[in-house]
Amino acid sequence: MKQVLSVLTIAGSDSSGGAGIQADIKTISAHELFATSVITSITAQNSKGVHATFDLSPEEVEAQLKAVLEDAKPAAVKTGMLGNETLVECIARQLKRARVKNLVVDPVIQSSSRKTLLSKKGVEALKEKLLPLALLVTPNIPEAEILSGIRISRSQDKIKAARAICKLGARNVLIKGGHSKNNADDFFFDGKRHFIFGGERIGKKDWHGTGCVLSAGIVSGLALGLDVPSAIQKAKGLVTAGIANGVERGEGSGSVDPMASLFKIQKRFQVIQGLSAAVDVLKENRIGLLIPEVQSNIGIGLPGAQGAEDVAAIPGRIVKNGNDIFTVAAPQFGASQHVAKIVLTAMRFDPEMRAVMNIKFTDSILKACKKLKFKIASFDRAREPKSVKQQEGSSLEWGTHKAITDRGYVPDIIYDLGGQGKEEMIRVLARDIGELVDKVLKIHRLVEANPAGREKDAWRVR
Repeated sequence: MKQVLSVLTIAGSDSSGGAGIQADIKTISAHELFATSVITSITAQNSKGVHATFDLSPEEVEAQLKAVLEDAKPAAVKTGMLGNETLVECIARQLKRARVKNLVVDPVIQSSSRKTLLSKKGVEALKEKLLPLALLVTPNIPEAEILSGIRISRSQDKIKAARAICKLGARNVLIKGGHSKNNADDFFFDGKRHFIFGGERIGKKDWHGTGCVLSAGIVSGLALGLDVPSAIQKAKGLVTAGIANGVERGEGSGSVDPMASLFKIQKRFQVIQGLSAAVDVLKENRIGLLIPEVQSNIGIGLPGAQGAEDVAAIPGRIVKNGNDIFTVAAPQFGASQHVAKIVLTAMRFDPEMRAVMNIKFTDSILKACKKLKFKIASFDRAREPKSVKQQEGSSLEWGTHKAITDRGYVPDIIYDLGGQGKEEMIRVLARDIGELVDKVLKIHRLVEANPAGREKDAWRVR
């Protein structure tokens, strides 16, 4: 049995699962912390907006809060939707009594669909009772305007608004930039100095739950011992990953996935395991006759791969000795720029086509591919633009792109007949590593069963 730090979230329940208590618990859990919760309000909402809210009674909220706080003091606490002034006062009283230090207040006043989530008297109670207890308050621009009474239209207005909010008692203020027209830069003020946490806007659409995930990420960082700026920076990375891997689950806004980073770590491990197993299968089947003179490699990209660091391959390539094949190192992400360029180019056309292996080109191997009714495309290196030739490592990207655009889709096989200093080559593409190995073994069996064809290939090469 292990001891785990806990983080308490006090917020409303979101029936759509994209924000509120649900988003907080997922975010806290993604940090390997134990999430405890106090529900303040039940909301009826979906991806299109909030339909109704039902605040709990002060007695119901207080009972939850007392039960959590008297058992084991949380390492950090965050508040979200609080509903009304009675609940704000009740919560502030209990948190003050418990002497909570790492308190992050996300002042949820209105939903993105303009539904009121905190009454006017609740806003006043939050300013008077809760903000003086806060280590950090995280309003968006409209919320910062309400709390400060200052209209924000320029960067100088953010400084004035942050100062006004600090005067209410909050020790640090983060004015979120999600409502800005340009980049999603967040403005931070610690009572003395201010600076910007830069954030590039991802896409044009709005994502449900960004504020909840950000504040829950910050409070998790504080629980783990980070200072406020470091916790903010880490949480922004979590939100960025959550948006990049957002979930489309209805007719309205998509939801941020706060578990995306955690799932990515798990997926990376699974990809490495799968690639290792694939190489073992290829070794057992002694596919040396498919390995070209410049050797071979095999790789697979993560779902949504963005760069070479998201594509796993074999360091040092696959080498042969007769029919046997060998590798000098275990699979790694970022091990081959060549493999990555092919995979990433294919994924731009079809995100499901994530795996590739280059094999030897011979007439009998190409004939085997045709006999297996694989979809085949090719490119001519002689037509490669001079600008591409001069750019190191761009040939494969250009050739893969050319073959796919000529064909109109990502095929099973892309080959070329080589060029000056370039060996002719076949690339086998597939949706996953299992399908890729299956294709390669089918090719190998056909070629192996036709020794006459191999002898003809060998004579042609000589």
